[in-house]
Amino acid sequence: MNAAQGPDRPERATLATIASDADVSMATVSKVLNGRPGVAHETRDRVQSLLQARGYSKPGSDRLVAPLVEIVFNELEDGWSLELLRGAEEVVRESGMSLVVTKSGDRHAPAADWIEGVIKRRPFGVILVLSDLAAEPKRQLRRRNIPFVLVDPSGEPAADVPSIGSANWSGGVLATKHLLSLGHRDIGVIAGPQDVTSARARLSGFRSAMADAGVPVREELIIPGNYHLDSGVEGGLQMLSDSKPPTAIFATNDLQALGVYEAARTKGLVVPDDLSVVGFDDVHFSAWSGPPLTTIHNPLSKMAAEAARLLVRFRDENQLDSIRRDLATSLIVRKSTAPLKL
Repeated sequence: MNAAQGPDRPERATLATIASDADVSMATVSKVLNGRPGVAHETRDRVQSLLQARGYSKPGSDRLVAPLVEIVFNELEDGWSLELLRGAEEVVRESGMSLVVTKSGDRHAPAADWIEGVIKRRPFGVILVLSDLAAEPKRQLRRRNIPFVLVDPSGEPAADVPSIGSANWSGGVLATKHLLSLGHRDIGVIAGPQDVTSARARLSGFRSAMADAGVPVREELIIPGNYHLDSGVEGGLQMLSDSKPPTAIFATNDLQALGVYEAARTKGLVVPDDLSVVGFDDVHFSAWSGPPLTTIHNPLSKMAAEAARLLVRFRDENQLDSIRRDLATSLIVRKSTAPLKL
């Protein structure tokens, strides 16, 4: 995921231009470049930020080192993380930078030692597919002029942290209204982790659509999940073993929907003839599942691309607004849903 220097990139920075812009001597820049002591922390941070932003390489190098953008996941799942990587990489590459991938921590925050690695790597900016950052990592990144953006945060980020998410509540409404329009009333839900904002919003959208339609929610058909395949299988088997099983299931992500497929097969049911299934995310495999999955398109690639564009804007304008932006979701109807058989 590396990008070579493009023809429109600025000329190679020199020690003299870095020293002038940092308002220090060339000797000070040389010390920072070679890791020698004798430079105040604030001065070292200022010079290092300029060296990184200008892609400075030592004399004798035959190319300019592209600035790095780091994207941080707590887990790398097939499909979901790939969509995010695709969106970020395209913008980063077009901007003459390189993308590096880090796996760290849990869905809420990176591991405690992550910040030490970031300081050593000196990325131009960071995209965090996490909930938030603790106060100390934020302070250290900001002190070193390393901007960061949250993507699809699983919690509620602080007001001073830019973040890009999606309309999860609206997606839950769309999925449920689609099933209701097909005549289904006994609708089950494989929910996501309840400490994740997107999961709560998708379930809330389901409840809202059911209430608007005047259809009671069968609470025994709301099964907690973990956004992984196994919870779709287990939750699906539990629901389909009920004395009055659902005729349709809204799985709050596509992996859980595939788990429901397996549960239906285990019970001798055919999707969608015996059971309609709707997923959420529209990851690449959903169109190729058997049958192709009706799902809510979650603009994962666009979210990551938008986060990368914010970092590029920081490079060009030296400012990054503290924003919260939610991109629209939409219903993708395929072959896993059908009208209720009377």
